[in-house]
Amino acid sequence: MTTTEAGATAPSEAASETVSETAHAPHATHGYHKQKDEHLKRLRRIEGQIRGLQRMVDEDTYCIDILTQVSASTKALQSFALQLLEEHLRHCVADAAVKGGDEIDAKVDEATKAIGRLLRT
Repeated sequence: MTTTEAGATAPSEAASETVSETAHAPHATHGYHKQKDEHLKRLRRIEGQIRGLQRMVDEDTYCIDILTQVSASTKALQSFALQLLEEHLRHCVADAAVKGGDEIDAKVDEATKAIGRLLRT
């Protein structure tokens, strides 16, 4: 899901980084496929937290209470991202390592850039 799909606005640099830098097969099996239902459930829960934030602002909730919820939502997204990254490393990067050649270098570079983006958040 991209930043714009989530309904949030973000700086153009962050939005451009959500687009993958490499082409992927449209029906490829990704590292998260075994946990897809769990991930969707988790993302729906996070979506509910964000809607809760909107409601808190609409209801003029105390600033610190909103910030506490922002922190919880941020932590939930970071946890999701870490799980997805682990699955990517175990599936996609490991598969590229078996194939060897330039593909492993590309996958490691891609993962390194993703980790860099996560660390900047």
